[in-house]
This record gives sequence, structure tokens and C-alpha cells, in this order.
Amino acid sequence: MIRFCKPLLLLAALSIGLAAPPAAAQTLAAVRERGFLVCGSANPLAGFAQQDSDGRWSGFDVDLCRGLAAAVFGNPDLIEFRAFRGEARFAPLQTGAVDVLMRNGAWVAGRDIRYGAEYVTPSFFDGQAFLVPQSLGVVSAYELDDVSICVVDGSGELQALDEFFFANQTSFNEVVYEEVADLMVAYRSGLCQVASASGRQLQAIRRELPDPAQHRILPERISKETLAPVVRQGDIEWFNIVRWTIFTLITAEEVGVTSLNIDSLAATRTPAVKRLLGLEDDYGAAFGLRPTFMADIIRAIGNYAELYDRHFGPQTGAAMLRGQNALWSNGGLLYAPPIR
Repeated sequence: MIRFCKPLLLLAALSIGLAAPPAAAQTLAAVRERGFLVCGSANPLAGFAQQDSDGRWSGFDVDLCRGLAAAVFGNPDLIEFRAFRGEARFAPLQTGAVDVLMRNGAWVAGRDIRYGAEYVTPSFFDGQAFLVPQSLGVVSAYELDDVSICVVDGSGELQALDEFFFANQTSFNEVVYEEVADLMVAYRSGLCQVASASGRQLQAIRRELPDPAQHRILPERISKETLAPVVRQGDIEWFNIVRWTIFTLITAEEVGVTSLNIDSLAATRTPAVKRLLGLEDDYGAAFGLRPTFMADIIRAIGNYAELYDRHFGPQTGAAMLRGQNALWSNGGLLYAPPIR
């Protein structure tokens, strides 16, 4: 009898364990109980997340956090922002020390299937690029030939250079460094003619140069890197809230809704705009949010174009072309499912 019952008891225990909701599936409730969102990103990076002398954070990542707080609370200021340096990024997410990482390492299979974390949806497209002085007289990576290039070894970027120049039957001389920080010093000191790294890293380097306008990031990308918010696995409700925060920004740009004109659209007859603003149907209820949660996001931080221009536009002194981060209808990769 004991031998017969033990397998049944084990099966029952497994069934109960499988039926029990994962601990991670409580993020929205935990955030609301706490009264504010704990949001993080990877290493501080100019344009994405930087801290001023008074300790205040600003940047693309920070505004995405503010948009998510607006979705949850209707108040974009109910956030605590943390920048996790080095590789200490997944553990804080796993332990619940942070609710969402708005920027982590680029989205790759290994990161998406390990660490108990899930990438949500692309928020920024990037790839390996080239930073050149205007005096070099080139406007395309395909014009580069017989140049010296500063690059970090050990991250696949040197191999990408070899493949790119071999495919174009051109040549370059490598000037190899161990850390991205070295590229800034070497490029600024004239130890190489060109620096090559991800576009976001080159943009941060460019912003630190004495005259950023005298340097340009060439438009081509010779690799593909996708940045996306990361959440804990097993909480589909929170996953969807974060995902539709990003989709809201993209959709708002598509239909022409901005932080400046949103309050004048209360009488709109355009169905897509009415759904976005919560004036037709209640899409918030399915997420556990208010009917106007998408309008609250836009009112707080604007649409995707406003967000991009704020942190990478001409007023920064080092404007970066949108390129892949333009809407799909403008030749970019940004796309959001319709709200209907």
C-alpha cells in the first residue's frame, strides 16, 4: 500500500506545485503596495541614463521608467531609478530589488533563456558603427579604406570589422584596446582616425568631445543589437504592461498624438486616436490599469519621436540620426500592433 500511495502523493504534490502561481506574478500588486516603481538600467551612458551634480537622473531610460510609472499610477514621478554597473543586472531583477530593467545587455538568445528574465519588446535598435572626424571627408562606412580604427577586442567587434572590410575589398589598421573607455582617450588624442563600437557608445563618446559637431557617426551598422526592457519570467500581466508602454509611444507617433496636442484631442473622431486616449473602449481593464493609461503615458513623456529628440536631438549638441529607430512607415524598424 505504501509503495502504491507514494507515487500518487508525489504526483499530487507536483500538480499542486505546477498549479500554484509563480512568485514573480505579483509585480503590479507589489509596485502598488510600495507606492512607487523601482526601475533600473545597465551602466550609466550619456543620453540613456546620466546623473547630474545634484544626483538627479535623466535620459532615455529614465523617461521610459517615468512613462511606466504614469501607466501604473498616473504619476510619472513615482519612481526610484537605479543604474547597475558591470554585470550585476539580472540578480537584482530576480530578487525583486528592481521591477524592470529598461536597458540591459543587447537582446541575445542566451540572455533571453537564462537568468529567469524575459526581454519584452524592442525599444531601441543599434549596432556596431563608426565615429569619424568631419575632416576625414567621408559620409558612409563604404568609403572607409586604409584607415586606422580604434576597437575593443574580445567582444566580436574586431571580427565584425574584418568581415566588413573583407566584403568590401578595402583595408584598415586595427588599434586594439581592452575597454570602451580607452576608445575615447585614443580617438580624442589622434591615436586612430576612426573609432568603432555600438552606436550608443560612440554617441556618448561624441558628446564628450570638445566640438561634437566636428565629428559624425556614419549611418551604417555592421552588426545588429536590440535593446529592450527586461522583466522577471512568469508574470504575463507585468510583461504586457511594460510592452504596451513601449507600444503606446510608437503608436502615438504614428497617429500624431504628442504631449503638446493631447489635451486638444478630446473631441477627436479618429477611431485610432480615440482608442489610444481611452475615449473609446476600455483597454486598461485587461491590464489592471485605468482606461486612460496610454494617454497618461503620452502626457507624461510624449510620443517616441519626442522622447528620441529630447535625448538624441539637435539640442543635445550631438544630434544622432534616427535611422533604424524611425517608424516602419519612414524606413525604420519601429512597429507596434494596432490598438483594437
